[in-house]
Parts: sequence; structure tokens; C-alpha cells
Amino acid sequence: MNQSTVKKSLLTNAFKWLVLCLVVGLLSGVVSALFLVSLQWVTTYRETHLWLLWFLPIGGLLIGLSYHYFGKEVVKGNNLILEEYEHPKDIIPFKMAPLVLIGTLLTHFFGGSAGREGTAVQMGSAIADQFSKIFSLTKYERRTLLIIGISAGFASVFGTPVAGALFAIEVLFFSKVNYRSLIPSFVTAFIAYYTVELLHVQHTHYTISYIPKINLVNLAWTLPIGILCGLTAMLFSKTTHFFERLFSKNISFPPLRPLLGGVILSIAFYTASATKFSGIGVSTIVDAFQHPSGHFDFLWKLLFTCFTLGAGFKGGEVTPLFFIGATLGSALSGIIPLPMALLAGMGFVAVFAGATHTPIACTAMGMELFGFDCGLYIGLSCLIAYFCSGSMGIYSSQIVRGPKHYLYQKLLRANFENL
Repeated sequence: MNQSTVKKSLLTNAFKWLVLCLVVGLLSGVVSALFLVSLQWVTTYRETHLWLLWFLPIGGLLIGLSYHYFGKEVVKGNNLILEEYEHPKDIIPFKMAPLVLIGTLLTHFFGGSAGREGTAVQMGSAIADQFSKIFSLTKYERRTLLIIGISAGFASVFGTPVAGALFAIEVLFFSKVNYRSLIPSFVTAFIAYYTVELLHVQHTHYTISYIPKINLVNLAWTLPIGILCGLTAMLFSKTTHFFERLFSKNISFPPLRPLLGGVILSIAFYTASATKFSGIGVSTIVDAFQHPSGHFDFLWKLLFTCFTLGAGFKGGEVTPLFFIGATLGSALSGIIPLPMALLAGMGFVAVFAGATHTPIACTAMGMELFGFDCGLYIGLSCLIAYFCSGSMGIYSSQIVRGPKHYLYQKLLRANFENL
């Protein structure tokens, strides 16, 4: 093959990926904008009509029936995306996108405690994967396509393009990632992010007005925060998987799981006067940066979210993890001598880092959301939480290796040899 042919091939390939990044970014941005606007509407409506919580079982039944009869192939959600990346088999059905969109809106309309990242990531990945056939991509190229679908969905729904691009790589970090995917991931993330911006859809803004001087004493306080966030992330993952097993083991007909779960949740929200833990909870997250949270707010949100997702409702885990981390950090402001807003911000991303095994992406997210000045505090808390969160994460199909995995294996071997 002569030089001109090689150059032509490279240009053709570059143009192909530019088109793919542009199309996937634009489409993901548009659907994320639609989703964010719709989510804001259903949340506002429910908050002014709290009686809708009593109809959560009906919403759960509708979600269960829709997936049982129309979406059995996509019911695994984010885990299906991770599995298709690791062992490519079939194109992800496009129906994943409308099913998860409708399912998430129903969950939030009736007050289920869930997030939104799962919805955006699944919509972005389902849209992206449709181009595998159109462009006759190889299985290696298809992996890159799935990466840009993840990055587009994450970046557009949270307004964090750098974190979105890094998250897509890091969540798959030990699954045969081709680092040539890094550039398409960043390009698509920024296209999706600016698409949402151009449509004038607002993301939530958080403020940390004061960052204390960086010294050994202040940095030392990141150790207990990181440890607590890591343990909280581990508790969240284990509790979610526990409820999933509990429902699947005891209720054989899947649509009945969210129906029964909805009944229990509706009663619990009212009898425990815990309606603040229904829905997505963004207002409580914002408040955690300004006022000390209740000591057990993080634990209540953890239990309600794990039960909601374990029962089969749709949405995601990440925004609830933000809620849990921010309220945990805010509550610790009465004990740890660091600014409350900084503690809330550290918890916000550190619990997420531990639950998804993505400390680099979470550090980037913290700096994008709160400013670069808090980067060292954010980064240390994320890293410590990552090492303290165990080997299980919120995505059961995620391959967890790397520094934490090898450290745990070394400790296990050492303990075994001492027996």
C-alpha cells in the first residue's frame, strides 16, 4: 500500500469518526435536553401534588409490564452496555431509549427514589449503537461507538463534558479499552454538552465559596471523609444488589416486583414523613451546601433508593449517590473543621467514585462543578473512597481490576498465608 493510499484511508477513517461523533453527540444532546425538561416538569408537578405518591404501585406495574412484554432484551440497562462492550454480540435494540425514558419519568412522576444518569447513558448508547450496521463497523470500532454513547449521555445530562469523556473510559478501564477511543469520547462529550447548552436547558449549579488553605492538617481530614464515603458507597452497592436478589428470588413474575415495591414505598414515605427522600432530590442536594443536613438523611436516601431500584423502578444511581454523599459531608461539618460546602462537595463526588470505581472521572467532575481550587481536596477524597469501597460496585457487570483489585488480592493472599 503506497503512501497516498494510506493517507486517503486515514482521512476517510477520520472523517467517518467525525461524522459519528457529531451525529451521536447531537442526537444524545437533544434527547437528554428533552429528558431534563420532562424530568423537571414531572418533579415539580409531583412536589405540588404529593398524593401522587400513593399511585407509585401503579407506576411500578406499568414499568414492569412494559419491560416484561416489550423490553426483556434491554431490562439489564447499563449492565447490558458493559456486557456488549466486553463480549460484543448483538446491536443494542433502539427500544432501550424510549423504554428507559418513559420508565424513568413514571418513576419520578410517582415519587420513586432514583436518578437520571442511567437513563441518559442508556439512551446515548442505544442511539450510538444503531450506527454499527450503517457504517459496517468492526467489533473493535463498535466498542469505541459504545464509549462515545456513554460519554455523550453522561456529559449532556450532568453538564460535565470532561468527566463524561473520562467516565466512559474509566468505567470500562480494564475491559480491553483502546486508548484511541479517548479523542472520540472527548469530542462527542463536548458536542452533546453544547447541544444541551444551545437548547437553553439549565443544569444545576453548586457553589463552594471558600476553600481553606492547603496544609497537612486540612488535607489529613480528607482521610476520614474518604473512608466514610467509601464505606457508604460499598453499603449502597451491597444493599441495592440485596434488594434485587430479594425481589427476583421471591416474586417470579417481574411486573409484580415494582408493584409490591411501590406499595411498600408509598406507605413508608408517608408513615416515616420521608417525602423529602422521594424523587431525585436535587433541592436537598443544593441545600446541603448551604445548611447542615440531618445526621441520618444520607442513610434514609440510601435505603429508599436501593429499595426503589432493587424493586425494578428505572432511573439510575448516580444522582442519589450525589444526594447521599452531599448530605453525609454536610452532616460531618459539625465534627470535621472544614467548610460545610467543601465537605458536601467532597462527599458528593467521593461516594460516586467509590460506587463506580471511577476516581479520575469523579475528580474531574468535582472540579467542573465546584471549581479547580478544590481539586486537591476532591481528588484525595475520591481516591481514598475508591480504595475503601470494596470490590463490588453499582454495575454488577463492570470488570473491577486495577490498583484496588491487586491490593485486595495481595491482602487476601497475606491473610491466607497467615492462617
